[in-house]
Amino acid sequence: MRRGLSHIRRVVLTGRTSVIESPCILVCSIDMKTGYCFGCGRTRDEIAGWIAMDPAQRRAVMAALPARLETVERRPRRETRRTRIARERAQDQ
Repeated sequence: MRRGLSHIRRVVLTGRTSVIESPCILVCSIDMKTGYCFGCGRTRDEIAGWIAMDPAQRRAVMAALPARLETVERRPRRETRRTRIARERAQDQ
């Protein structure tokens, strides 16, 4: 089952901590056919400009993500950062 798209990340902007909603799930791999991230469904330009977008722009992009993720045909073959960290933690225990 897929996790919800609405995650909260804290970022430092001009010396202050602000809350910015982000769909990132730390997969960060682009489907070359569609141009969408396998994890969140955003394009490279949207990912790069996410912090500069105002809340209304981010909400508009997030509204389009479920439909975009349906068009991604395959999952990345490489091990994701999240999977690697979980594997390493399990090995250390």
